[in-house]
Amino acid sequence: MRQNKRSYFFIFIAGLCLAVMLFSPLPYYITEPGIARELDSVIKVEGGTKEKGELMLTTVKIGKATLPTYLLASIRKYEVIPEKELFGQEETDEEYNIRQMYDMNSSQNNAIIAAFHKIKRPYRTHFKGVYVLDVFPDMPAEKVLKPGDRIIAVDGRNLISSSQFMKYVQSKPPGAQLKVTIVRKEKQMTKPISTMKFPMQKHKTGIGIGLMDDIKVTTHPKVTIHTKNIGGPSAGLMFSLEIYNQLVKQDITKGYKIAGTGTISPDGTVGRIGGIAYKVVAAEKAGADIFFAPNDPVPKEWKKKHPEFQSNYEEAVKVAKDTKTNMKIVPVKTMDDALSYLQNLKPKES
Repeated sequence: MRQNKRSYFFIFIAGLCLAVMLFSPLPYYITEPGIARELDSVIKVEGGTKEKGELMLTTVKIGKATLPTYLLASIRKYEVIPEKELFGQEETDEEYNIRQMYDMNSSQNNAIIAAFHKIKRPYRTHFKGVYVLDVFPDMPAEKVLKPGDRIIAVDGRNLISSSQFMKYVQSKPPGAQLKVTIVRKEKQMTKPISTMKFPMQKHKTGIGIGLMDDIKVTTHPKVTIHTKNIGGPSAGLMFSLEIYNQLVKQDITKGYKIAGTGTISPDGTVGRIGGIAYKVVAAEKAGADIFFAPNDPVPKEWKKKHPEFQSNYEEAVKVAKDTKTNMKIVPVKTMDDALSYLQNLKPKES
């Protein structure tokens, strides 16, 4: 009887150890195809027109690796990224998530501006404060500020831009104490922070934060965008096309399922993104007819040093061939490129 109890105990301990070994997180992240999501359920323009087809954003799924998922990723040839490479030098998990959310918010603002500018409709930008993206270790801000804080004033002076804030801080000698007014989780507070020279840049004085302008765009008609659990800047192009399509009378989709990716600048310039191979696969699985890919030619000097490096468009075309999809890959450098392609497209036969 005692022997049986001992056997069960050792089996239990062995099983527990095996479970811990299998499901403990590894210092890696795995990227794989995400989803293609229809934007008419994400973006609402007051009084906006409806579309016969679909404009879709595409995503990449990134998850913490365990031993089983690591091995499975190797078989499926998914990209495995070391934790340090994903987060950047000394970036925390929280800072990475904050940066992703800020990039998403920025892409939404840029998309609204690009669409309204295209149809020559007025819009307003309102400066909300200096957005804290990250906090540098061993600097004065480390014990005072957090990623996601919004700085609205310094020494009682209201801010009008991040450049104004940086200029003011850098004008102070090392050791000067500043009274920084911030908004954190909708609560306003003022905290003292001293300046110091940056360890790696002795000529530069600061408090030790990565920062950007926090801007709100106001339009008429009102544009509302809901992107829960989606971060990063890569949906910018598709946001701008969806907003534009709801603002104009003509339906630019012409009955097609249109996916794509690419950052967007306020002037409509489309920029390079990461993980395009997975986004092509996500679009193909969703039955997309067309996929817009940033056309970002690789500089000759860079190509000589890194012959394996491809533009987003080249990589998208390669994946489309490998998967034998009938989805059309369309290169775009600007929002105008995408609109011109769609305007010349014949309506889809039902």
